[in-house]
Amino acid sequence: MKASVIMSTYNAVQWLEKVLWGFSVQTTADFEIIIADDGSNSKTKEKIDELRKLIAIPIIHVWHEDHGFQKTKILNKAILASKTDYLIFTDGDCIPRNDFVVTHLKYREKGFFLSGGYFKLPMSISKRITKEDILNQNCFDLKWLKNNGLKSNLKNIKFTTSPFLSNLLNKLTPTKPTWNGHNASGWKTDLLAVNGFNEEMQYGGEDRELGERLVNMGLSSKQIRYSAFCLHLDHERGYVSEEIWKKNNAIRAYTKANKIIKTSSGIRPN
Repeated sequence: MKASVIMSTYNAVQWLEKVLWGFSVQTTADFEIIIADDGSNSKTKEKIDELRKLIAIPIIHVWHEDHGFQKTKILNKAILASKTDYLIFTDGDCIPRNDFVVTHLKYREKGFFLSGGYFKLPMSISKRITKEDILNQNCFDLKWLKNNGLKSNLKNIKFTTSPFLSNLLNKLTPTKPTWNGHNASGWKTDLLAVNGFNEEMQYGGEDRELGERLVNMGLSSKQIRYSAFCLHLDHERGYVSEEIWKKNNAIRAYTKANKIIKTSSGIRPN
């Protein structure tokens, strides 16, 4: 296998199933799937066991008990569980286009991490997408989306399948190529070198902070937001807290100011 796809999830069985069907029709099968489960109930395990019988890609379920938002901890456990040297990260609410994995493999390069993009869907369309729409890739067809209620917007250009236009937009976009939890990838050795995710952090910038430490270590980031593409399904965020945001922002500011590379609260605690 050439890569491990690591996706986080928490009690979102319907969305996770749609995402797994998306990975079942990738243009390459040379990867494994690792589900980083932040304490979901038994329904998630039951669905994963069911889909293992239907999807040819190896699926590993990494789980820990529910003690609130601990995404960074379960992602670190997933990193250790991976069996390949290249790791692609996404979320269990992001359906990948069928060229998602092969695009990350195409652009991977020593000394870099990759920064991909997503397109946020409204709840109405998120619910309307069926297994068949994913297998047939209808949900990545702009005409189909508009017929199902998507409004015209400049952001709809993300649905381009032209390699020339995608590469041009990657170069022209003012958005910085950061480490994004929904769509990013890097070498396992690099992630281990910075000691993985900072487990002191909860929701809010925890993914970006990892990327900032990779940059402090000397890596560069490569923009592929218009080439590696996924659909973000809508959901509530009951775990958002202003207090935690402030704490996380302070950690990120310290990481930047002090050029921190290796977190002391990561895969291997000091």
